[in-house]
Amino acid sequence: MSAIHSVIDQHRKDLGGFEVGRVLPAPRQRMVGPFVFFDHMGPSAFAPGFARSVDVRPHPHIGLATVSYLFQGSMTHRDSVGVTQEILPGEVNWMTAGLGITHSERFETLRTNGGNLHGIQAWVALPTELEETDPAFAHHGVEDLPTYEANGMWARLIAGSAFGAKAAVRIHSPLFYVHWALDAGAQAQLPAEYPERAAYVAQGEVEVEGHTYGAGQMLIFNPGEPVLFTALSPAIVMLLGGEPVGPRYLDWNFVSSSKARIEQAKADWRAGRMKLPDADNAEFIPLP
Repeated sequence: MSAIHSVIDQHRKDLGGFEVGRVLPAPRQRMVGPFVFFDHMGPSAFAPGFARSVDVRPHPHIGLATVSYLFQGSMTHRDSVGVTQEILPGEVNWMTAGLGITHSERFETLRTNGGNLHGIQAWVALPTELEETDPAFAHHGVEDLPTYEANGMWARLIAGSAFGAKAAVRIHSPLFYVHWALDAGAQAQLPAEYPERAAYVAQGEVEVEGHTYGAGQMLIFNPGEPVLFTALSPAIVMLLGGEPVGPRYLDWNFVSSSKARIEQAKADWRAGRMKLPDADNAEFIPLP
């Protein structure tokens, strides 16, 4: 029996200045463990002085945690709990929306200097009993994230527990999120410890069970068997998954186990009842 359940190809989406490859949710795979959304940002090259329309203007969330992780570039997070935080490659911005938060993402450093933007934006659904927790934000530098290197494979544990290690990022349900960098010819194995697992090829090509998979593809795995990867070229692979938290509704930037709760959040946004970040109070994105 194959370890591979299915394969998802990203679809490109223009965010008004740069493209992302959207992977989750997909028609055949809404979630992997608690991961309910997965966008591959870039890689995009920017010249100094690019337009401010590229910035992601303030917008709301409920019922989830956003996880920002960069391979290249930088961006600055600003939110309604008063945090302003730049994120650099290899660091983690973990924002818990809970009962409601708003935030923006700015590219001031990149706008000044120019350069590449390349990274992943993921959303993790909160367990039902924590969907209405207070909003919060945490930034973690590389010192909080365990790494491992051997035989042409380098790994960083971004969040959760895997491979006998645990990241300092505070999570809300059992999960794992890992960055692999593989040299051409290197082999690495994904263990079978979680019931729901996936691997996203962000760069290069890998071989699994005799088949080749390339950048922009997410492999969804059946439970119960370890999976061996062989890099056919220098490759970046993101591993993710965990324990399921139950089905979720997703509407615009809102995630919830309850359709009624999403309708309430939409009404709150329309009516201006969700506080904007202090530095962004002159901007507003209408509900689609």
